[in-house]
Amino acid sequence: MNHSELPIQEAIDEEQDNLLTNQADEWFKTLIQESQYIGDVYSISYETANVLVHDHFRKEVGGIPSLSFLIATRVKPDETEIDYMLEDSSIILLRVMDAVPLPTSSEAERIRVESAEEVSGEPSRHWDLDAMDLQTSQKLSFAGVGCRVIGTFFLDRVSDDPPVLAPRFGSDLSNYYPNRGLAVYKPNDNSLEKIVNYQDVDRLEDLINQNQTRVPIGEVRYASTNRAFQGISNVGVSISPVDLLQQKTVLFGMTRTGKSNTTKIIAKSVFDLRFDSKKPLHIGQIIFDPDGEYANENVQDNKTALKNVWESKNGDKEDVVTYGILTHDNDPCRKLMRINFYNEDMLQIGKEIINEVFVNEGTIYIQNFVQVRFDKPSETDRGAMTRYRRRVLAYQTLLKNAGFAVPTELNPDLRGLFSNELLDRMRHIDTNQEIVEASDIFAMDTPPWDSLSIAFKGLNSFINTQSYTEFNSSYIAGSSSGQSWADTDLVNILRMFQYPAGANQMGQARNKHTEETDADFAEDIYNELEEGKLVIIDQSSGEPEVNESSAERIMSRIFRENQGKFRRNEDLPDILIYIEEAHNLLLHGSETDLKNVWVRTAKEGAKYNLGMVCITQEVSSIQKNILKNAANWFIGHLNNKDEIRELCKFYDFADFENSILRAQDRGFLRVKTLSNPFVVPVQIKKFEV
Repeated sequence: MNHSELPIQEAIDEEQDNLLTNQADEWFKTLIQESQYIGDVYSISYETANVLVHDHFRKEVGGIPSLSFLIATRVKPDETEIDYMLEDSSIILLRVMDAVPLPTSSEAERIRVESAEEVSGEPSRHWDLDAMDLQTSQKLSFAGVGCRVIGTFFLDRVSDDPPVLAPRFGSDLSNYYPNRGLAVYKPNDNSLEKIVNYQDVDRLEDLINQNQTRVPIGEVRYASTNRAFQGISNVGVSISPVDLLQQKTVLFGMTRTGKSNTTKIIAKSVFDLRFDSKKPLHIGQIIFDPDGEYANENVQDNKTALKNVWESKNGDKEDVVTYGILTHDNDPCRKLMRINFYNEDMLQIGKEIINEVFVNEGTIYIQNFVQVRFDKPSETDRGAMTRYRRRVLAYQTLLKNAGFAVPTELNPDLRGLFSNELLDRMRHIDTNQEIVEASDIFAMDTPPWDSLSIAFKGLNSFINTQSYTEFNSSYIAGSSSGQSWADTDLVNILRMFQYPAGANQMGQARNKHTEETDADFAEDIYNELEEGKLVIIDQSSGEPEVNESSAERIMSRIFRENQGKFRRNEDLPDILIYIEEAHNLLLHGSETDLKNVWVRTAKEGAKYNLGMVCITQEVSSIQKNILKNAANWFIGHLNNKDEIRELCKFYDFADFENSILRAQDRGFLRVKTLSNPFVVPVQIKKFEV
């Protein structure tokens, strides 16, 4: 190397070292304040640390609540020129669990009892002031605080040009020295805010590539007894909404503990990503709303509905779409989940909806009818098309019998469907006037719909006669396909005319029919999700069975469309699916039912860019594979120890076992998100548009 270059290189290296030192100083001084000192670690292991605390310092910092965060370090608050590469240049994050006895605890307790005995019966005197000397009082003011080691904060060089240090968090303790003191501090508001909102550096890189917007969801809250002087009531907690994308999220808590409010906060945070000035994201969200609390204003929530979220930042009202089985007086723009059952493109979809009505029906003729499908054959296959048209006409007539309103412009077209030979056979059955009348109706080109009902009932009777058997034998002999005139599907439809009860049952699906559209609402919903809209499905009205079948159709469409795009190597839209009362759809023990679209979405949805938010009361009520793969957790009050034990299997929720059981405060949740490495107790803010 040229000697003339050495001083320049040394100057550059020195300048970079100074930059790194300044960054280290700034970061440590942000987290450590001398005024927040509370005591020293006197015992430590890889999992726990015991801290010696004096009452004076406990009072100075506003108390030490159970489950509060503390930091332990060898770095001194006034230290300058900190070498970030040294082992001691780190901060151990602790969580307060409970008091622990000191070696002198037995003696201290004896003295306290004796002092209390001296003032017993005198309410105006306190034993610590009136029966104990100052020196003893000072000595006995020390106590042990047991903590769990959450992990270690340290600095790491993440860039060389320019030189940049970034905090990293390791969720363990890599080393400890039992005979080295660690000063312990209670983080102030600024320090605590940085701790609870820390994001994993590696995950942060992914967030930057998508959208690193953080959204406030509430404030730190350690306990049900939440007092302002403790210095944490104004410490905001934020999440990265993109943490939810392609992930499973669970939200547990008893009724009226804030689950719905939290869901609104989450949905709004994802919705607001579209307003980001640098990297706007339009994420499709769909909420299945069994109680109508997201689609409608209600008194309990101060008439604040999620559907109005577009008003929050002057967004486009069309970015939020509501659907329902029935119209709603306060939502004139609501779209109805109805299809035109008569439309040929919708026949099979409508038939599947009707099949849901018969799901628990065991009668043979109805089960045969359920098997009927309307798969349109090639237009060039004239014979198959004729059979298909006969089935369609019979089915449409059956719809009319079941009370489905016939579109005004729809007229039956019988041309070419019934041969003269067949009609002659029907006319010559003198013993059955119904069959004779049917032959006259089938001879018309466009008879009235009411007449067709009579005609198909007569045709069903005719098929059971000897005359039809003779006609059919001759028909088969002259047919190149060797098929009967009346195929199995037509026979199964005609049987429904013989038993009026079947048509009456079909009528249960009438509120899913409209003659005013030829589109499929499931297709419309997917297109809106693909455009990044928030879609709310109001399931609070209509028959539960119809709502359930509609939701399943929508979910099937979403799954199939994204699965198809994945297989074709096309760009997949991110879609977030919110499932209220998730235990009804993702029941514990149903993990292997791969015919169920909800189960398949839970298992395979992530690779198809489908994220799920499961909202329910009980941890044990939903599939275990969802729990095992959930990246985001929002946990409210649970009053059952069995449920809490199930929860304690995941992350560090075991620390909060007693708190979850006791604290019934609405909106008091324990939150763990994908990019945050530990659980943070949060008071979720009230949802507002």
